[in-house]
Amino acid sequence: MNRTATEDLVLEAAGARLVVSAADGGRMRSLVIRGQEVLVTSGFGSIMRGCYPFAPFAGRIREGRFSFGGRDVQLPRNLPPNAIHGTVFERAWRVDGPDRMSVDLGPDWPFKGRVSQDFAVHGDGLDVRLRVDATDAMPVALGWHPWFRRRLSGSQAEPLPAGDPVELRFEPGQMYERGADGLPTGRLVAPTPRPWDDCFVDLHSRPRLTWADTLTLELASSADHWVVYDKPDDALCVEPQTAPPDDVNLGPRTVVAAGDSFEATMSWRWWPAGQRPSGAEGTSAT
Repeated sequence: MNRTATEDLVLEAAGARLVVSAADGGRMRSLVIRGQEVLVTSGFGSIMRGCYPFAPFAGRIREGRFSFGGRDVQLPRNLPPNAIHGTVFERAWRVDGPDRMSVDLGPDWPFKGRVSQDFAVHGDGLDVRLRVDATDAMPVALGWHPWFRRRLSGSQAEPLPAGDPVELRFEPGQMYERGADGLPTGRLVAPTPRPWDDCFVDLHSRPRLTWADTLTLELASSADHWVVYDKPDDALCVEPQTAPPDDVNLGPRTVVAAGDSFEATMSWRWWPAGQRPSGAEGTSAT
């Protein structure tokens, strides 16, 4: 099945409905769980809404510049003075099946390859896989940028009074020091007090969001770096990614050979607030 990017993927399971927009950058644009929309569905441009994929880089690249394989690369600075969030979250994807879509890395990325996403929705959760298949050798970092609502207020179809603000359980061991330009220096330090717009590693437990008396949502990922952005009044971002921002200039951590692939997975599990399903609590962050 190959369809145009004008169609959405709609996946449903008991009490949950996910809508993924191919036209809007392979973005999860809505996730309604038991009548509650948990994602921010409108916001500034293409950056501040839904949950979109990072590929082939995550976060910012300083001034959009890096070198790889003897080649100097200049990317468009889509959040001046830097490039941000990869090359596929503003491009139309192709629907390849009832739970899959894909897109090439586009003209702004000088190394050829293709990205795919696979989705599965269950009665109590969501699983996503993001994969790069490289035609050319390239540095790769993958991840996702979810914008969660601070307060739940029902859905567009059935609005409700806004509830209490979400509480985040997030227990990192270390964070990346940020330089004067806001980008990581590469040095790991002890976590500072909130609010955060920072990248963390060595999590002691899985990140967990709880909207009081309504819903708890726990995140897990094969990615071992997490950016938390909790400064907006109306949203909270908890972003799994395989490397820190500006990884191509700090590392890179992952180089994919021509003809090879690299992937990351992300899982969300949810349950009514105040309950603790078997297996939900744990010390592993993956």
